[in-house]
Amino acid sequence: MSGRLFGSPMFLGFDHLEQMLERASKGSGDGYPPYNIEQIAPNGLRITLAVAGFKMDDLQITQEDNQLVIRGRQMEDGEERVFLHRGIASRQFQKAFVLAEGIEIGGAWLDNGLLHIDLFRPQPEVRVKRIEIVQGGQKNSRAPAAGNGSVLKARSSRMLRPVMDVDES
Repeated sequence: MSGRLFGSPMFLGFDHLEQMLERASKGSGDGYPPYNIEQIAPNGLRITLAVAGFKMDDLQITQEDNQLVIRGRQMEDGEERVFLHRGIASRQFQKAFVLAEGIEIGGAWLDNGLLHIDLFRPQPEVRVKRIEIVQGGQKNSRAPAAGNGSVLKARSSRMLRPVMDVDES
């Protein structure tokens, strides 16, 4: 048996999912800054990070492909300080969350040391497709002609046929 998670021949086209899971497992195990993820609606999530001491200019949120990346870097204020005890961390961080396909970022705001980021998934349009079954060796008159840019190709005496959308009327 292979070490692949989706190694079964029944899972077709899941390579990208396996790569996302691998990337997420390699993510930093650092618990700083602490965060919550809550469901705020049937199709909405909110990520809240505790970023006390960070100003808006110290924080950056980006979406890089299917990753939400939050970075924080506190700038020194330039004045010389002498600490007798320094227990408040003044370090930088990077937190990355892998987003499922179709997740969109609704907005972000900073409030009382908490950074909130709202995510939502638009409801997908339901599509039903009918696949025509033909007798072996017969040609389908709706099949694309060669040379029109179609990626469908004939194999031996059988011909691939396009999938047609079903009219809802």
